[in-house]
Amino acid sequence: MVTVRISDDALAIACGADDVAAAFEKAGATVERVSSWGMQWLEPLVEIDGKGFGPATPADVAAILDGSSMLAIGAIESHPYIASQQRLTFARAGKTRPTDLGDYEATGGWKGLARAKQIGAEATVEEVLASGLRGRGGAGFPTGIKWRTVAAAKADQKYIVCNADEGDSATFADRMVMEGDPYMLIEGMAIAGFATGATRGYIYVRSEYPHAIAKLEEAIRKSAHLLHPFVLEVREGAGAYVCGEETSLLNSLEGKRGEVRAKPPIPALVGLFGRPTIVNNVLSLAAVPYILSEGAKAYADFGMGRSRGTMPIQLAGNIKHGGLYETAFGITLGALVNEIGGGTQSGKPVKGVQVGGPLGAYLHPDQFDIPFDYEAYAAVDALIGHGGITVFDEDADMAGMARFAMEFCAVESCGKCTPCRIGSTRGKELIDRILERAPRGRDTVETLPQIHNAPQSARSLDDEITLLEDLCETMKFGSLCALGGFTPYPVLSALKHWPADFGVVRVPEAAE
Repeated sequence: MVTVRISDDALAIACGADDVAAAFEKAGATVERVSSWGMQWLEPLVEIDGKGFGPATPADVAAILDGSSMLAIGAIESHPYIASQQRLTFARAGKTRPTDLGDYEATGGWKGLARAKQIGAEATVEEVLASGLRGRGGAGFPTGIKWRTVAAAKADQKYIVCNADEGDSATFADRMVMEGDPYMLIEGMAIAGFATGATRGYIYVRSEYPHAIAKLEEAIRKSAHLLHPFVLEVREGAGAYVCGEETSLLNSLEGKRGEVRAKPPIPALVGLFGRPTIVNNVLSLAAVPYILSEGAKAYADFGMGRSRGTMPIQLAGNIKHGGLYETAFGITLGALVNEIGGGTQSGKPVKGVQVGGPLGAYLHPDQFDIPFDYEAYAAVDALIGHGGITVFDEDADMAGMARFAMEFCAVESCGKCTPCRIGSTRGKELIDRILERAPRGRDTVETLPQIHNAPQSARSLDDEITLLEDLCETMKFGSLCALGGFTPYPVLSALKHWPADFGVVRVPEAAE
């Protein structure tokens, strides 16, 4: 009897994986539901004896079984998209059944926790520090320093909080971990608890991820006996973007309004319920089992500069080969978009790429030689963030995208600080005035919502642009958290690289 492996990842299901699985069962095949390989343009992807077929539909089942299908892609592990990766966090992707304890143990599961207990709590913290692991949620703060701070704190109760409030555009790696390899995240949290003396943990997941929540809860039930005395719970968030910021998340966990707390004190000293708390992203905690099982050096050998290890990069937007691509830091944006991603789905030239979610800077193709590295991106006022990449072709209106950034901030602001709360609203109105003033060829103001109806200001276009830049500076340096602080990144980068979309004509400087 033929055994067919099909992902039960949420994206695969949305593409029809359940119907394909049912068709194979009806045809007499045995179907195993596994995690996703991350080649999302091929979902639903069918695997038989290591060979792949996709994207499949129920109508393709007979041809796949009799060997005549035109959907064959050969051995999945040999596919250039998979073979060129350096998979540490996603080493099990596509290979294991998500909540099967036997599959997890057979592929090295729990080895990291066992070694942590063997070498002791203090050495475990030092191992994470030596690995060079930095927060994968956006800020890039050294994970080991956060752990060392909590470990040294004196308290009757400490907490480990996993920030799984994945809300950035083009990001889905957290979801793929929770749906495809939940025990890896659980093990990482258990190691963090052992290392710092924390006995309770919470995974804060947005309610829009029902599949992830169900997988996590099942995995926690099945592995609870292996975690004692560490107790783990899943908590659902209501989808507020600002709750991706760690202090807003803690407020939400406590049943309070999700708004930013002023720092200091930092959560590592005064966090959940006023106790020392580690708040780490899913990808940060999911990297820990490998670091402990294989050693800090094995992880730190990947990467460049202060950016060590690998990064699960998510390719989305107008791109031919969208999916998850894990590789060491140092790869260029051009290689990711054009070579690995295959360029735009539309076939038109790439106009720009946003890296780091809706608050990340837009990067011009002239910048595609920049290495994927925290410091290299910071040097050009850009963010790596959570590793999400959104591609736009030549038809994109970058002034409209800049306006969207301000509107997004205005809608999602918690209202705690004035630069974010008021600045984003004034910024949206200001961009509307700029677009009303300047005819921009095919992209006219009529294509945008008419929010600002006040009489046109007597200020010149240059004055309005200057005012927008000043407003962005105020938001960048005056906001309490990254929501208001990073909103200027997409606005200023769009204005810098595509001034014509704002109606700005810049005369080239005379040659010397």
